[in-house]
Amino acid sequence: MAAGPSVGPGRWLGVLDELLTRTGSRFRRVEPRRRARAFVLGLLAGLRRKNCWTIAEHAGDPSPDGMQHLLARAKWDADGVRDDTRGCVIEHLGDPGAVLAIDETGDIKKGTATPGVQRQYTGTAGRIENAQVAVYLGYAAPRGHALIDRELYLPRSWTDDQGRCAAAGIPAGTKFATKPQLAQRMIERTAAAAVPFAWVAGDEVYGGNGPLRAWLESRRIAYVLAVACDHRVPAGGRAHHPGRSAGRPPAREGLAAAVRRCRRQRTSLV
Repeated sequence: MAAGPSVGPGRWLGVLDELLTRTGSRFRRVEPRRRARAFVLGLLAGLRRKNCWTIAEHAGDPSPDGMQHLLARAKWDADGVRDDTRGCVIEHLGDPGAVLAIDETGDIKKGTATPGVQRQYTGTAGRIENAQVAVYLGYAAPRGHALIDRELYLPRSWTDDQGRCAAAGIPAGTKFATKPQLAQRMIERTAAAAVPFAWVAGDEVYGGNGPLRAWLESRRIAYVLAVACDHRVPAGGRAHHPGRSAGRPPAREGLAAAVRRCRRQRTSLV
């Protein structure tokens, strides 16, 4: 197995400090900015469990109050930090052949107060659990990979209850959005920021969503998105199941014609 790119401790600490200097103006006070550095270092540390308690202990704090304040009440521009982080990633890793990878992941939670939490499937556990789920956008390039965007998934049990949203600090008027719609938002932001990339990749959650595929094609964005084995694929004027032939030989000629047509149009075939 070929070894991937590696960065020594001194180098990545330098890059982290460079990023935090860049994001300094996103924090209204110096205290949350310093605590943000300690929080990130805790996330990157080899802690067995990572929560406000363990990260606070790693930072030398006597209690988790400061870390909880950073996440819940401190005034800082999270979207601005996201934009600065994306800019830093592109400066170091930017490549026109890069891939945007979309995927969701969940964090198992206790209680019902955490924004977006409900009983839902999460790949973290491989089953339905009380969890918070978010969709992430990764940037994969020859020199490395990093996350550059995120969107919290809010189920209808949240967006249909504005009182619950207000109590959790979710902006008024927040509407329900599917995971593919959240992915589209992030890809659109990335393209608007002139981030260099060649194509988008994702699993069946995104490949099975026709509106997302249609939007990508309308923007002439190439993609490789997984689909279910029973997904119907138009080929030669008829729809075929890629996973079964129903006793008939595969429509090779129709598929070949569809591929040639897509190549001429510089679009992607899923």
